[in-house]
Amino acid sequence: MELAELIGLRPVPCGGLLVALTRRCPMSCAHCSTDSSMAATEQPDPAHLLRFIGSFGPQDRPEVVMLTGGEPLLLPELAARLARLARAAGSRTALLSGMFFARGGRVPDRIMRAITSLDHFSASLDVHHEREVPRADVLRALRAVLDAGIPASIHLTGTGPDDPYLADVVADVRRAFAGRVPLLVNEVRPLGRATGLAPAAPAGPDGSTAAPCTLAAWPVVAFDGTVTACCNQWTVDRRPVPAHLRLGHIADDDWPAVRERSLGSPVLRMLRAVGPRRLHARHGTAPAPAGYCRSCHALADRPEVLAGAARDGGGRVGELLDRLAEQQQRAAGPAALVRRMGCARWAHLVEPTPVPPAARESRR
Repeated sequence: MELAELIGLRPVPCGGLLVALTRRCPMSCAHCSTDSSMAATEQPDPAHLLRFIGSFGPQDRPEVVMLTGGEPLLLPELAARLARLARAAGSRTALLSGMFFARGGRVPDRIMRAITSLDHFSASLDVHHEREVPRADVLRALRAVLDAGIPASIHLTGTGPDDPYLADVVADVRRAFAGRVPLLVNEVRPLGRATGLAPAAPAGPDGSTAAPCTLAAWPVVAFDGTVTACCNQWTVDRRPVPAHLRLGHIADDDWPAVRERSLGSPVLRMLRAVGPRRLHARHGTAPAPAGYCRSCHALADRPEVLAGAARDGGGRVGELLDRLAEQQQRAAGPAALVRRMGCARWAHLVEPTPVPPAARESRR
């Protein structure tokens, strides 16, 4: 599974499942959105996770399971078991790692066994990670992953489109892999330990036009086993989860129940189709709070907006709106999605971009 296919599935309701395997992480990055550390203790019960993934069926499953953290490869055996369970039902598995194990450029055997159980492997890279694991070591480890036959990508984070660090890493990666390793480039967001490092997110669209919420497409298993409808870290960590964004808990629910709630919720359909600020503008009696995600959370306190969304998103009309929003986003392609949600200048790198041999030679 290549990165472009993975990103291309992102607008598909229940096309994927995000699993936060643990909040523990041996890195201490200043920009960590999940506030992860080795002192953290939160992680879903492994037995509940195995049962939940085991509830997939050939006709009722996500296309992809994305394992994240914290650092999911602190639990390599569990990651491999989950990947095997998912594959038995026809799902593919991807994993995002901070590469704590890559010092010296080698991949320990137990880590490599977990990686080779996957369908895609992504390495996280930024200035903070590089202070703990050198870039050259990360690239050597990625070479070993590719040599083992596993498609790989890099999730690269910088301070903005003109950050010279991004240009430097992109050049290094293209030189090392000749375009075989695509990159998903993002900007630091004001979440977790990065709250003081990045400016607050802009307010977003004013509601006069539709702005579909792609983040509400894939269910998310949070660190305590709660299943949310949104992967925004503010939602994943907030307790109680706003009722319209809570899909269940892996101790009590299986995948078919979570999928039915996600696809059948009129409010989630409308969030995916037009976005929260459009709902406030259409049905609210007061202005929406500043911020796209805050306006979504505020729905919990705006019964008139929730009622309007339920009317708009109910029945066949709601199903059709949900489907049309998905089709439009998929037709635009993965790069268009990254331009909207990631770092627009580097969005094209989400797809493999072979480097001509002459260009590679000129960089040496």
